[in-house]
Amino acid sequence: MSSVGALYLHVPFCARKCAYCDFFSAQTRPDDPKLDEFVGRQLALVRRFSETGLLSDCVTAYVGGGTPTLLGASRLARLVEGIREACPHLEELSCEANPDSLTDEVIDAAVGSGVTRLSVGVQSLEDVELERLGRLHTAAQAKERVGAAVASGLDVSVDLMCAIPSQTTRSWDRTLRDVVSLGVGHVSVYPLSIEEGTPLGRAYVDPAWNDEDVQAERMERAAAVLESEGYSRYEVASYAKPGRQCMHNQAYWTGVPYLGVGRGAASMLDGNLYDTVREVYGWLPMRPRDCARARFSTLDREVEFLSEREAWAEDLMLGMRLTRGVKVAEVPPATVSELLGRGLVKLEEDRMAPTHDGWLLGNELYGILWDLAG
Repeated sequence: MSSVGALYLHVPFCARKCAYCDFFSAQTRPDDPKLDEFVGRQLALVRRFSETGLLSDCVTAYVGGGTPTLLGASRLARLVEGIREACPHLEELSCEANPDSLTDEVIDAAVGSGVTRLSVGVQSLEDVELERLGRLHTAAQAKERVGAAVASGLDVSVDLMCAIPSQTTRSWDRTLRDVVSLGVGHVSVYPLSIEEGTPLGRAYVDPAWNDEDVQAERMERAAAVLESEGYSRYEVASYAKPGRQCMHNQAYWTGVPYLGVGRGAASMLDGNLYDTVREVYGWLPMRPRDCARARFSTLDREVEFLSEREAWAEDLMLGMRLTRGVKVAEVPPATVSELLGRGLVKLEEDRMAPTHDGWLLGNELYGILWDLAG
């Protein structure tokens, strides 16, 4: 291949880090001049990648964070326009947003510059829960800003988090139904992962409100509410109205090569694409020609080369995050029998898809498939 299918650009700035966050980001004021410098550097990198032909067939782009909307209207528009220019065949361009920085001016800039989709980090629509998570917005502000985004004509997705401090079954149900009432086309639902070293990680050790049973109950409730309202689950954590699935997210689960730009971004490339990226990133190591697997690490960068067998196992594992699963012919018969025997998968014509237990016991399902790597 000579081009990636997807581009991810990381904006590593936030107004304030949330209590659960362990991603790479820096607390930054929206008037900090380094934001202008950042946009200029990232656009220069994207242009260099475009000149190599690496983005010639790129069909989806995602501006993530951090908080891209912290850039403000003019910087965000400049960044998006540059991505559009570098990727002439984009069909979808998503941008993450937080309600507290999603102003009318930012929404107008997103629409005018070529954003097609906003992914809004709401997490909860209960004020006490938002406060415990360290979020800056209120429930009322989130509802008003998501509503404004929907009214703009953008395709809007909302991210929600369950098994969080102060959340109850009743408050989770209210959040789900309030989000549905806003008219969004896509909802992503994730159980909170308590990471070591974060404020939540220091405050709690194995809290009851975050145990596996609570997580499972909340995820099952999300499925029941959202599916009853016309959203279909197409990925383990994602629900969409007909035709509103996120193309970029699906690229991750279907083995489409993607390029990550920015300190907190990851890439997944075949050998030829890697060699092209190395022309731009001179610090990358030479691709090993005589070994099946290698790993190179520095303080802030890691490069991993997978063997062909590992790449195959990883594709199977990621493909099973989708409701459509993978082709049965791609999986060894003994593994198919084992997964059927455990009730983790079902057969649908020529495909193997997760069952309800397969969704709830995802780590077990993915582990069996990853073991095929040897």
